[in-house]
Amino acid sequence: MPIVLSGTSGITTPTVQTGGIATNLYPLVSGTAQASTSGTSIDFTSIPSWVKRITIMYSGVSTSGTSNWLVQLGDSGGIESTGYLGVGTFTGSSTSGVSYTAGFGILSSSAGHVMHGTVVLTLLSASANTWTCAGILGGSGTGAGFIYSTAGAKSLSGTLDRVRLTTVNGTDTFDAGTVNIMYE
Repeated sequence: MPIVLSGTSGITTPTVQTGGIATNLYPLVSGTAQASTSGTSIDFTSIPSWVKRITIMYSGVSTSGTSNWLVQLGDSGGIESTGYLGVGTFTGSSTSGVSYTAGFGILSSSAGHVMHGTVVLTLLSASANTWTCAGILGGSGTGAGFIYSTAGAKSLSGTLDRVRLTTVNGTDTFDAGTVNIMYE
């Protein structure tokens, strides 16, 4: 069972020797939950360079407008808003999908949609700084009865150290809920 730590102060990475191969063990670290009740974006920064997987958790999250949501990645040069490959979809009484290049997209085009679920980012290649994305959220409010999914890939110009939650138009504001990340 993994140990969950809050914050990173004083964390060391123990080494385990198995069959002549030394392997670093990294903790499962919980970020600080943030209220998603204001602002046009929510940033999680100072993500350590050793991280290989990030889980973004949404509970009761909604925005003020009809712009679809984005998860964007960044490095020491800032958030990157181009070069994403992938699609966001919803399935319920109808089905739709949209390709995104400015981030990993979540197709939530109504201010009444309230979302709950997770998006997982996984490091595919450390040498190319390539990350993959797979996420699934369920809707309540006017989005009840729908499942929202996203999947894709993105190569960064450097080592990932930040994640941003925002909208396609960048002007809709978050107006309900809580978000957090967990990384390992």
